[in-house]
Amino acid sequence: MASFRILVLALLFTAFALDQTGVEANFIDSTYFTWGAHHSQTLDWGNHLQLVLDKTSGSAFQSKSAYLFGSFEMLIKLVPGNSAGTVTAYYLSSTGNWHDEIDFEFLGNISGHPYTIHTNIFSQGKGNREQQFHLWFDPTADFHNYTIHWNPTEVVWYIDSIPIRVFRNYEKEGILYPNRQGMWLYSSLWNADDWATQGGRIKTDWSNAPFMANYRNFRPRACTWFGPESIAKCTAHTPSNWWTSHVYSQLSNAQQGQMNWVRDNYMIYNYCQDYKRFNWNMPPECFKPQY
Repeated sequence: MASFRILVLALLFTAFALDQTGVEANFIDSTYFTWGAHHSQTLDWGNHLQLVLDKTSGSAFQSKSAYLFGSFEMLIKLVPGNSAGTVTAYYLSSTGNWHDEIDFEFLGNISGHPYTIHTNIFSQGKGNREQQFHLWFDPTADFHNYTIHWNPTEVVWYIDSIPIRVFRNYEKEGILYPNRQGMWLYSSLWNADDWATQGGRIKTDWSNAPFMANYRNFRPRACTWFGPESIAKCTAHTPSNWWTSHVYSQLSNAQQGQMNWVRDNYMIYNYCQDYKRFNWNMPPECFKPQY
């Protein structure tokens, strides 16, 4: 009888954990195509997803659930060869005019030239916080892990477990931070040759179509959003919320060193250094430590 009770408790805990996280999510179970489904597909029993862009349209998918705080991992292999004009987007977003959003965008380039990794964050509809990077590897040769880590104190962008950017919560000092709206995960592959590659100077070469981006291992270690009543539950930092061990953290000294290496060697744009754009009236978070 005691062993039976232990089994029941284990099953109940597992059910609670799945409600909180959706870890090891299968694409068929956890996402759906929002457009371009006619030439997108899931493979390997739903563990592999492929988006396609051709002259007819691009394609996109989103998560079935919305979340408030968590770590969102995805293995992505970007469009190979001459990808100029294409954009592969991977991001979290709420809806409406006052939406929150956390972005990875991968801007294609002509063969032999590096992708540009574009990051941004929106709070209550306000963005303009772009930072851009090149990569230290070929993102089209194999799958790499792109993770958005979002908790009540900070947002961290990771590539293969290496942090490249942090945005901390300074809401108490009047700086907007995304912590009141659940966000869905989205990804899309689309044509943006009016701006994406070298400011729109390089156009999409449709003789290289179809363009394909591939995805594996969507892992949302996150708190599921059920509406405003979820804020207290998802914000609570208690030992009983086992997912907090994945969500609440700060960068170690080693991780800070990794991030400094990336930013010193591969950052190509930082809005906090674009004084002309802001007419020298820089956003207040630019004067705050971010890690």
